[in-house]
Amino acid sequence: MLCYKGAYIKMNSTASENVKTNKLRAIELTKMALITSLYVTVTIVLAVFSFGLIQFRVSEMFNYLALYHKRYVLAVTLGVIIANFMSPTWILDVPIGGILTFLVLILCRYLTKHVKNDLYKIMITAIVFSVSMFTVAGQLTFLLGMPFFSTWLIVGLGELVSMVIGGMFVYLLNKKIDLTR
Repeated sequence: MLCYKGAYIKMNSTASENVKTNKLRAIELTKMALITSLYVTVTIVLAVFSFGLIQFRVSEMFNYLALYHKRYVLAVTLGVIIANFMSPTWILDVPIGGILTFLVLILCRYLTKHVKNDLYKIMITAIVFSVSMFTVAGQLTFLLGMPFFSTWLIVGLGELVSMVIGGMFVYLLNKKIDLTR
């Protein structure tokens, strides 16, 4: 293997194979960058609904993309990290939100790996993400003194509503565009 200007070239492969491999990598990175930027943009444009006690983060619909292809686990996680810098509780929301988004996306991929029905995958993912909102409730409790359980209930319900609506959108989108590619 030879490295030339950041591109790894197999010594036994043809130049056309290397060009094809590099094009495929570029396409993968472009798809990831697009989803990361969409997550950030939608979250920031709708910031009034994206942060605080009552959250309706429309950009959470992008979580479902991780069920269709593993590249989106990192893309959505990066989107969450960048968007959470706008959060009033960013000091905890950036590291905790980023790490837990990554872990919950991995968990949802694992839980739905053998589920064939996309609607069941959407339901499982919506429930798991809604339950995981205890982390947001914990942050709001720690930093703003809000009561934990009622905050968890409110934030969790907001997450559930946004995930169900977003899930239906992604479900219909997958009927038109193959999201596994």
